[in-house]
Amino acid sequence: MTGITDSPLRVVAVHGIHNSFGAGISDARKEELRALKAAAWARDLAAGLGTAPERIDADFAYYADKLRPGPAPQGDRGGDFLDDPLAQEVLDAWARELGVPEEVAQGNAAVPLRAFSSWLARRFDLAEGRLGVFVRLLCGEVAAYLRAADAPERLAAREEVAARIARHRPRVVVAHSLGSVVAYEALHAHPELRPELFLTLGSPLALPRVVFDRLVPAPQPADGTRARGAGLPGGIRWVNIADPGDPVAVPPGLSRFFDGIALDHTTSVSSLFRFHHADNYLRCAATAATIAPYAGL
Repeated sequence: MTGITDSPLRVVAVHGIHNSFGAGISDARKEELRALKAAAWARDLAAGLGTAPERIDADFAYYADKLRPGPAPQGDRGGDFLDDPLAQEVLDAWARELGVPEEVAQGNAAVPLRAFSSWLARRFDLAEGRLGVFVRLLCGEVAAYLRAADAPERLAAREEVAARIARHRPRVVVAHSLGSVVAYEALHAHPELRPELFLTLGSPLALPRVVFDRLVPAPQPADGTRARGAGLPGGIRWVNIADPGDPVAVPPGLSRFFDGIALDHTTSVSSLFRFHHADNYLRCAATAATIAPYAGL
């Protein structure tokens, strides 16, 4: 499987939220931006490995343009709500999993966005700033992808990721944030795609109700206990890395919920002003140690 080689390591990068190139751009411009993103991920991986970017042959699986978020919030109302019911459900499930106190929530009703954002900043020692915007983006894009198992947007995003993997034929697929959900489903939908390593970073795959319970294939009970998500087909090695200061990578310990995870690392990569960022994960020592054997390093 591994060994010294002069050939660049082929990688497909699968992005998380807030990666839209914008609406109405030409196909040529989209390809330019895709190449720039691929080069950025290659540089970050190479920096972590302590090698030249040329040793990483990266392709960028861009699916954001396939998603259509639900209705945007209207009016002010303190910014404490989301008009899209599923986006609000994502917010509620996320808040409950993080242990938001009752005084922040509205009893048993919907969790207010502004109050949750403020609490989240204090809970994880984050700079509050634009945290509310991040929360809104996360909930909206997760809802846009997971709205229905057979939604055209979901199928299109999944097929786009599968197509990039089929085209580039990588040894390694690296998926960040929501991208780990899209890539997980793409690899199951196309068992003929067999990268050697699936590396998930800051993954919300185990978030109950809104992510875990909506996955395709659906989690199944194991020996009469709680349901577990399926491991990957074709003997693909799966490694997960999560920062304990990353509020998106919850619940912690992905291997408690999924079969077939070879290693489940917890390592600090974030800072006060930069949490859940892909580049922090890509440059960290755990990522470098995971992919170095595949790069012959």
